Amino acid sequence: MDLQKWIDKGYELIIDFGPKILAAIAIWIIGSWLIKSIVKGLRKTMDKRDYDPSLKKFLLNLLGWILKIVLIIVVLGTVGVETTSFAAIIAAAGLAIGLALQGSLANFAGGVLLMIFKPIKVGDLIEAQGELGVVKEIEIFTTKLTGLSNREIIIPNAALSNGNIINYTTEGTRRVDLVFGVGYDSDIKQTKEVLMKVLTSHPKVLQDPAPVVAVLELADSSINFAVRPWSLAEHYWDVYFDVTEQTKEALDAAGIEIPYPHQVEIQKEG
Repeated sequence: MDLQKWIDKGYELIIDFGPKILAAIAIWIIGSWLIKSIVKGLRKTMDKRDYDPSLKKFLLNLLGWILKIVLIIVVLGTVGVETTSFAAIIAAAGLAIGLALQGSLANFAGGVLLMIFKPIKVGDLIEAQGELGVVKEIEIFTTKLTGLSNREIIIPNAALSNGNIINYTTEGTRRVDLVFGVGYDSDIKQTKEVLMKVLTSHPKVLQDPAPVVAVLELADSSINFAVRPWSLAEHYWDVYFDVTEQTKEALDAAGIEIPYPHQVEIQKEG
C-alpha cells in the first residue's frame, strides 16, 4: 500500500516536473551553444579590427560569464525556482561592488576607450597629465610611460582618457622651436644666412617642410630670431641639441655676438 503510494507520487512528480526538467535541459544545451557562437563571432570581429589582446580576452571572458549567469537564471526559472530574489541579490551585489570599486571601474572604462579608439599606441611619444614620455604599455587600469630620463610613469586610464593628450608621433614629423638672440649691431641678413646654413646642412633636418628663420622680436638687449626646423619624430632631440650647439659655433665663427647680461659696478669716491 505504502509502496503504491510512493509510486503514484513519483509518477505525479514526473508528470509535473518532467517536462520542466526536459525543457531546462534543452534550454541549457541550446543556450550554451548560443553563448559559444556569440563569443566566437565576437572574437572574429575583434580579430579583424585588431583589438588589444588583453582587452579582447577580458571582454570575451566578461561577456561569457554574464551570458552564463543569465542562462542559469533562465534554467532555474524554467524548473520552477523563484528567481526574482536571486536576481535582486545579484543586482544588489553588483551595485555594492560597483560603489566600492568606483575609481577602478572608471580606470577600466578609460582603458577600454583607449584600446578601442586608440588615440595612442605603444611606442608613441605623448604628453599627458603634465608628463612627457614614450608609451611603454597600455593596461586595463593604467598606462605606463617611459620618461625622457628613463623613469617609469604610471597614469590612471580614467585621467588619461578624460584629459588632453598631445601625441608627437602620430603625424610622423615634428617642428623644433628654437629662439636665438644676437646683438643689435649684428646684420640681420647675415645672421639669417648663418642660421639657415646650420639648418640646411644638418642631415636630420627635413627640407620639406622647409626650415624657417625669421625675426621674432626686438627685445631689450637682443634681436631674437625664431628658428624652426622640421624633423622626423624620432630625430627631434638630435636636431634640437645639434642645432643649438652648431648655431653657437656658427655665430662665433661669423663674428656675430650673442648678448648676455652684464653687471656694471659703480664706485663713488668718498
